Amino acid sequence: MAVPEEGSVVETGDQAAPVGWVERTAFDYTAMAEAETAATWDGNARVYQWKDEYGDVGPAFEELEVELFGDPESRRDRQTGLDFSKIEQIEVIQEGPQRIEYIKTFADAGIHPVMLRNIELCGYEVPTPIQKFTIPAILQGYDVIGVAQTGSGKTAAYLIPILSKLMGKAKKLGAPRPNPARFQEGVDNVIAEPLVVVVVPTRELAVQIFNEARKLCYRSMLRPCVVYGGVPVREQGGLLSRGCDILIGTPGRLKDFIGRPEVLSLRRLKYMIIDEADEMLNDDWESELQAILSGAEQDVGNVYYGLFSATFPKAARDLAKKYLCDSHVRFRVGRAGSTTENIKQMIVEVSREGKNETLLTLLEEMNGVRTIIFVNSRQAADTLDDFLFNMKLPVTSIHSDRTQVEREAAMRAFRSGQAPILVATGVTARGIDVRNVMHVINYDLPSIEYGGIEEYTHRIGRTGRIGHRGVATSFFTERDEPLASVLTRTLLETNQDIPDFLQAYIPENWSSGTKVKFETESDFDPNDVAGAGEGCGDEGGGWNTADNVQGDSGGGWGNSGGNDANEAANASGGGWGADAAQPAAGAGW
Repeated sequence: MAVPEEGSVVETGDQAAPVGWVERTAFDYTAMAEAETAATWDGNARVYQWKDEYGDVGPAFEELEVELFGDPESRRDRQTGLDFSKIEQIEVIQEGPQRIEYIKTFADAGIHPVMLRNIELCGYEVPTPIQKFTIPAILQGYDVIGVAQTGSGKTAAYLIPILSKLMGKAKKLGAPRPNPARFQEGVDNVIAEPLVVVVVPTRELAVQIFNEARKLCYRSMLRPCVVYGGVPVREQGGLLSRGCDILIGTPGRLKDFIGRPEVLSLRRLKYMIIDEADEMLNDDWESELQAILSGAEQDVGNVYYGLFSATFPKAARDLAKKYLCDSHVRFRVGRAGSTTENIKQMIVEVSREGKNETLLTLLEEMNGVRTIIFVNSRQAADTLDDFLFNMKLPVTSIHSDRTQVEREAAMRAFRSGQAPILVATGVTARGIDVRNVMHVINYDLPSIEYGGIEEYTHRIGRTGRIGHRGVATSFFTERDEPLASVLTRTLLETNQDIPDFLQAYIPENWSSGTKVKFETESDFDPNDVAGAGEGCGDEGGGWNTADNVQGDSGGGWGNSGGNDANEAANASGGGWGADAAQPAAGAGW
């Protein structure tokens, strides 16, 4: 909530906050904008600083360790109440000519000892289904496509194996860089030559993955950096000039730096990861992705690629076929675009005029917990922020019209609990992972034209993440009727209660245990039969060979019959259950 202009009338904060909520804080966006040049950007956060005498692995640094991972007591509390039972039941389907033996524990994977310790410090006790398959696949040198539900641990699924492989090899593979203890700006600057590039669609997600990389690079010589819009290029260039091994960035800013060869070179690149790929494959970002993927100095065939997303539309499949090797492996955790039973979904029928009253009732009933409220426009975010602030609730908001200083301040306030209610548009909250988000409210459901059920899935996936439970409440008005059918099927798929006003949309002949079908499962082009892996130059493998499918031949992702084949296989026990330790009968291997 912005500080009101002089002369305007608004209630002061003298009265107590509503029961269960902390006192509200007014954020002076004008002052933030004026102080922007002196701002401490999230991308400036401290990383582990190696020294020449350390070798490839350095000693523990207690102060930074607490900053990165929290104190030991908080790390123990982090795992309290986790419920992995639903996650363990999620089916994992492996496709591709290579079979990957999955791991049961992190220790099974042959991970570098420093990485194992960092995993422990992060509080990761059991690998999630996508991690069980992706970690060994990347360690064995395969290109990977990972399609998994939101909140399933995709970021760690690629960072852990990549950084583990590079630990102990930084001096051999990395570029020369100055010793931070003696660095002098303008004198010791080097060209950043990262070994890893991670491309993400939003600034907030870039910072989030950077913070995850800071943790997993701890005690190694590997230096993570992040670049994104809204921050002066010179500021980020100064960080790159100290050396960079892992670079996370948004498409536009990455393209900008690729065009500055005196600052950034990709000639040493070993790994290219496209995260939240489905969001980035809009026409608006095509030129940026092309420049990042193929317009730089990396040698074709020497770069490993990873493509990760919660959904896998045709544009993502086309991208994979162009850049990934024939021998890549593909993992689908559950149905592409599905959500998890750890999230209790409630759909509430309201009038447009009754939304605010219903919202206040919800915030009163489920008070004091981190809550994200989604709206469909920037204006709606500002309006709702003002309304809730004037109701004395501790709220902040985020959308694409805000300056980067404001966006980062809002996220810090939300993460710290200073403003545990965040009003956001779907775009700005894409992929955000904030601990202990217990409630997601769709004040506006996404329209069928702009995001539809895929956007709904991403939104509610901000809660119920990796073993935690969460609640998602959505307001349904007469405008949302086009979404009713697929929304009802999504509820059925995850064993949710169907409200009376959606009963008419339950598919005919449906009964408990019946597999629900979705349009996205049959959107494959029957003529889309090209093999993947143009960049590798080898023929064979492809997307539609018999070895690529689980179940009947001709399945796969690249033809019209693939999903029927997979459904048949699944119905008879095909596919891999993550807790089953072996492929089920009929898995097609």
